[in-house]
Formats: sequence, C-alpha cells, structure tokens
Amino acid sequence: MPIDTTLAVILHCDVVGSTALVTQDESLAHERIQDMFVRLSDVIASHGGTIEELRGDALLATFERASDSVKAALSFQDANRHFNSGLDDDIKPEARIGIALGEVVIADSTLTGTGVVLAQRLEQLANSGGIIIQGAIREALPERLQIQYSFLGEQALKGFENPVRAFSVEVDNNSSDENKKQIEIGLADQGPVLYCSSLDGTSIAYTEVGSGYPIVGVGSWMSHLEQDWSNPFWGHYIKFLARDYKLIRYDQRGNGMSDWDATGLVFERMVEDLTAVIDCFDHDKVALFGPSQAASVSIAYARQFPDKVSHLILYGAYTRGRCKRGKVEDQKESEALVTFFRQNWGNDNPVARQMMTSMLVPDATQEQTIWFNEFQKACAPAENIARLRELYDNIDVSGYLPELNIPTLVIHCIGDVIAPISEGKLIASRIPGARLVTLDSNSHLVFENESGFPVFIDAVTEFMSTAECP
Repeated sequence: MPIDTTLAVILHCDVVGSTALVTQDESLAHERIQDMFVRLSDVIASHGGTIEELRGDALLATFERASDSVKAALSFQDANRHFNSGLDDDIKPEARIGIALGEVVIADSTLTGTGVVLAQRLEQLANSGGIIIQGAIREALPERLQIQYSFLGEQALKGFENPVRAFSVEVDNNSSDENKKQIEIGLADQGPVLYCSSLDGTSIAYTEVGSGYPIVGVGSWMSHLEQDWSNPFWGHYIKFLARDYKLIRYDQRGNGMSDWDATGLVFERMVEDLTAVIDCFDHDKVALFGPSQAASVSIAYARQFPDKVSHLILYGAYTRGRCKRGKVEDQKESEALVTFFRQNWGNDNPVARQMMTSMLVPDATQEQTIWFNEFQKACAPAENIARLRELYDNIDVSGYLPELNIPTLVIHCIGDVIAPISEGKLIASRIPGARLVTLDSNSHLVFENESGFPVFIDAVTEFMSTAECP
C-alpha cells in the first residue's frame, strides 16, 4: 500500500454539543449539521482548501497556505453565527476549529499523522464558535491581515512530548467583553439530566451546559441540577461557568436528583461518584471546581487520577472537617448539630435549616434566607442531612496535599465561618505552586452583588487562560 508523507496546514472542525442537539430533535439536528458542513465546505473550497474527510460531526481539511486556512475559518464562523441568529428554534449547530502545521501521512487515500492529531488537540481547546491556531500558523500569517489574537501560552497536549504555543483568534472584533457578559444562560440551555451508576450501584444524576474547556462542578452541600439555576446562593456561579466553559455538574448521592439512599454516605463512595461522572465523557483531562467540602473530594480524585485533572479550583475549601482541626469545642458543636439536624431538619419550623443558612450566608436578605431554607428542605431528608454533616465534619485529606502536582487556585472568603480562612491558607501552602485569592466577605461563597464576585470571576478566568491545558 503506497504511503506518502508531506507537510501541510490542517484544519479540524468539530460540532459543539452535537449529542444535546440530537436529543432535542434528531431529524432536524442531523439536517442542520449536514447543512453547516456543506456551507463550511464551500467556504474552504473558495479559499483554496481541500476537504480530506467528513465523518459524523467532524471535518478535516488541508491548505497550502496558513493565511488561507485562517481566513476561511474566520469567514465561516462569522457566517455561521449570522445564519444561526436567523433561526427561530434552539437547533443551532456551532463549531470549534483548530489549525496546525505538521506532517501528514496519506495512506490508501486516508489522511493521518501528527499534524492531524495536533489540529484535533487544538480544536478541543476552542470555545463554541472559536478558532485556536498553533504558534507556527501565527508566525506564518502576514501582519497586513490585521487579525487579532490572544496568546494562550505553552499548551501541554496529549500525545506531544513538548508544549505547543497556541493562540485564540478573535472571531468577532465588534464583540466586547462587556457584551459577552450580558449573554443570558439558564436552565433552557442545559442538556438533559442523565443518570450513571457509581461503583456500588448508586444512581447519580448529571448534566452539562455550555461549551469550551470542560470544568466539572464537583457535588457539594445541597444541590439540585434544575433548581440551582434559581438559587441566589449558587445560580450566578453556574451561569458564569456555563458562559465560558463546558460545565459538567452532578448531584452528589443522598440529595438533589441523585439516589437518596443513605446507606452509602461515606467519603470513598463520593470519590467513586465523581469518577463515574467523569467517565461518562470522552475528555482526556478536565478541570475540577470544588467548592466547600467538594474540595476534599476533588483533591482525593486528583491524587488517585492525576493524569485526568488539568486544573484545581478550590473555593471556600477545607481538607480537615470540624472534628479534625484539633479543637474539642468544635467536636462538641459538630455532635450537637448532627443530633439537632436529625431531629428537626424536615420540620415545618425552619429553625434547623435557618441555623445552617446563617452560617453559610450570614448577610443574606430575608427573601434569600426564606428561599434557601425551603430549598434545603426539598433537597434531602433529615437522616441524609445528619449523615452528610457528620461525614463532612470528619473529613481529613490534608496529608494528600503535598503529593499533588496540578495547577491549583484557592479562593477563600476572609470571614467564612464554615471553613475558616486558615483552612484555605493551609491548602495553598501545602500544594506546590498553589495560588491563594481572598475575598472580603463573611459568606461561605459570595453573592452575585458582592464586590468579591467580580474578583472571583477575574481570578478563575486568568487561571484557566494561563494554566497548561491538555
């Protein structure tokens, strides 16, 4: 069989969230995706490119000149955005594009080689409607094109020994950061709630929303995959992460839409739940967003599967529960709270839930307090709450911290009483290279209208843009 090796400019394109589109309307989704690829093929041909392969929801093309490939990608993404804006429904296929310069192998009319893989890896870094190019492509482009770029740093890509310089191409020069912040994302944009089976057979509810680099929101205290969008304590975090990334969320066992059976409420099972959810997706690596006690689950998972985690974002985190911090009064308080929650959590009188709300968000308004009190009641029964509280208070994964070699961002409110600032400092001091950002708030996690929330957004955005991505 004849084999030919040559150097080429490779463009790889993939449909964003094709499974979610097909779930909404299989026939229409397939029709729209095929139409999108027809339009893309026409643009590629008009810019001197050659379609090498079109399979399912991915397209592979080659060009002789780097400038032609980038101009074709820009032209298509702009045209596709305008095309989708004229559609009345939600079946609007969007694409990610990666462009690289590398060797390709032509064997039996099939294109393979490191250049093809490199273009695929770069494409996976792109946001929905975005374009990521290799440094070699950027250097080959003439300045007269006046294309704007953002340098993404040296990217550690799977299968490549040396880091690769990558750039994001500005698709719409008229789109400001402020306009992007005004994009509304809500429950209607979320994919269907699905279920996977954890190692012990427990059913775990999970879903995804948004596009871009995958971030897994690790299951934490009192969540609900659908009601969380209206949660004044949590909804703004979902909307921010879903706007800029592909956010994967799940309800931890014992609450929300997952299995409420209380028999498996132990820490090791929670790590297995996270493992089961991540295994549902075909991502080489993911970032983990671990708020509160979910930070400990994130740390345990990262220690067990270091090659699967690219970033750790630990917010309001602690690795030592209340009973593990060396204070006798903390242990007595924990025992009293567990007993009180077991006896009173589900009562019509919200006194038990109010106690928890006051610790989590002491500066909440009356309206926010009422909402969160009722929300906590609906998330899980009293026995589960008591067991979860007891479990969280006895967590201790602090010994794992020095073993981690993963880029880590620690964000912590100075006045947090659930997880004192000393716990955030402990984590930041023991994970090599970790960065600590403090927020001026008494809350466990800040509200959207607090001055700390923009600080949180800027810290996460900067961290995700500069850390090495797979």
